[in-house]
Amino acid sequence: MRGRFPVSRPRRNRLSPAVRSLLAETALEPRHLVLPFFTVPGSGVKREIPSLPGLFHWSVDRLPELVEPALEAGVRAFLLFGLPSRKDERGSSADDPDQPVQRALGFLRGRYPQALLASDVCLCEYTSHGHCGCLAGQEVDNDATLERLASVALSHARAGAHVVAPSDMMDGRVGAIRSALDGAGFSSVGIWSYAAKFASAFYGPFRDAAGSAPEFGDRRGYQLPVSNPREALRDALMDEDEGADLLLVKPAGTSLDIAARLRGRTELPLGGYVVSGEYMMLRCAAGAGALDERRAVLEYHLAVRRAGCDVVVTYLAAEIARWLREEA
Repeated sequence: MRGRFPVSRPRRNRLSPAVRSLLAETALEPRHLVLPFFTVPGSGVKREIPSLPGLFHWSVDRLPELVEPALEAGVRAFLLFGLPSRKDERGSSADDPDQPVQRALGFLRGRYPQALLASDVCLCEYTSHGHCGCLAGQEVDNDATLERLASVALSHARAGAHVVAPSDMMDGRVGAIRSALDGAGFSSVGIWSYAAKFASAFYGPFRDAAGSAPEFGDRRGYQLPVSNPREALRDALMDEDEGADLLLVKPAGTSLDIAARLRGRTELPLGGYVVSGEYMMLRCAAGAGALDERRAVLEYHLAVRRAGCDVVVTYLAAEIARWLREEA
């Protein structure tokens, strides 16, 4: 009979490092990692972010200090966020070619041809009210926002993005962006959709870092309810139908069930975003001596891979890559 001791001894497959490595079912490697970062106006800027100790705001000219060590460690993919020089009701600076994201894309595309450059597409950093779209009174106007998102994505493609990553959670945004890119001759630019993005408590440090906290209300009218897995699957599969090339689940650690269920419903690549609150959770626990930092961070990110994610977006990408190289 299957599984009866002493005939069956599962520990035989765990007794040595060699056999454990040989039989490992899931791998976490530098090639699986995407490093997000924040670029800002000005020059000579490397400013630690108070809400995210260990992470920095970077002006474009200092980005080599971030990118080159990451590339050396084996990280090949980067996700750009930007803080603009100005904000208004419509987020008009978001598609301005002179803003930090567009400038950084042009700079990095020319200097590091081996790097994959993805850019976050949203309006929250660029609007004076902090919401992810255009307002109609106190509500975000979904359909009016689509035109703005398509324009932002197109500006990123023109600047050098290989991939655009819409994170706004408007209905129809993937289709609108795909149509705009294709119509302008950018059919090779991919879309990594934040397909299952929950209205999570774990985004707090990011909103401080990006200056994107809503001026009023919250984002529950467009981000997914934490309680609704079926709704998350529906949203994600709609993005696939509209032309997404990769589906992102966010936050990764509290959405492992969504990633696993989505893995069984789509053949598209999946990504999990280990968000700012998860970064701080691991950092603070390690800083307090409650966790072995390296083991805990590697285990946490391996769990995202184990749930079915092909890539992991994480602020710890460069450190993880270095640790993995040391263990190889």
